[in-house]
Amino acid sequence: MKRWMIRLAITLICLISLALLLDRFVQFRETTEDIYAYFKEKKLTPRISLFRAEGREIRYISIGKDSSATLLFIHGAPSSLSYYKDYLSDSTLLARAHMYAVDRPGYGYSGFGEPMTSIQKQARIIASILDSLHHPHRPVVVVGTSYGTSVASRLAMDFPQLVDGLVLVGPSLAPGEEKIYDISYPMEVPPLKWMVPRTLVSANAEKLSHYQELKKMLPLWGRIKVPVIYIQGADDDLIYPSNARFARKKLVNAASLNVTLIPNRGHLITFTEKEFIQKSIVQMLDKVQKRQLHFDLATNDK
Repeated sequence: MKRWMIRLAITLICLISLALLLDRFVQFRETTEDIYAYFKEKKLTPRISLFRAEGREIRYISIGKDSSATLLFIHGAPSSLSYYKDYLSDSTLLARAHMYAVDRPGYGYSGFGEPMTSIQKQARIIASILDSLHHPHRPVVVVGTSYGTSVASRLAMDFPQLVDGLVLVGPSLAPGEEKIYDISYPMEVPPLKWMVPRTLVSANAEKLSHYQELKKMLPLWGRIKVPVIYIQGADDDLIYPSNARFARKKLVNAASLNVTLIPNRGHLITFTEKEFIQKSIVQMLDKVQKRQLHFDLATNDK
């Protein structure tokens, strides 16, 4: 009996050590100090701040001089604002817009490992941040990736006064049109859940609630009236390309809808197709700034 207890104790210690090790190295986030160091090497000076909303402390980054447009990046799962470092330091984008990116609730340094599965609440938090920073006469383009496209779309639905254009990359829009791994279900049950890295706890909780959250959005797609650019890998096996059909069917009131399915590309096109995505963002900036100019001229004529 004593030998059996010793073996059990050793096994538990090993499992706990493994869980701690996994959590230490599987985080998909960077400290504020590391992010500042990255931008310092590029001779850029961002500002990283905290904002409190919905009982959460949310970390966000801003960079760029006073500009005629705003760019907001919303990451997927698992991820954090550091996912967009290459975009936030891109000279072309810096010349065109003041840029922001957020750690969504449950990721980065916004309550790491404490998921918020409500897309509506996440959009409300981001709207609070954007509203506190936004200049009313500067158009806002929101760029979302993967799960972030769901949040970006909900933001445009619920706060149309804050969003002037959407760029959706690897979009997850249609209920049930995404892959769910078999391991996702047991990952929600202790003791396995206790061994899962915290960032994956957040991602898994979002994944398993995503179907119901997207169903809640079904009656709301007609609210989106801004231009939309949809970009996805044609071979995406995580978020199925059938989401493109859904977008064409539901975004009937969008000012314009440009859908691109990139051949021979999967889900991680944010990295593999950065040049194309950057050009698409610039294209959207051009479009919303022209719309803003026409609006301002029409307002002045009155």
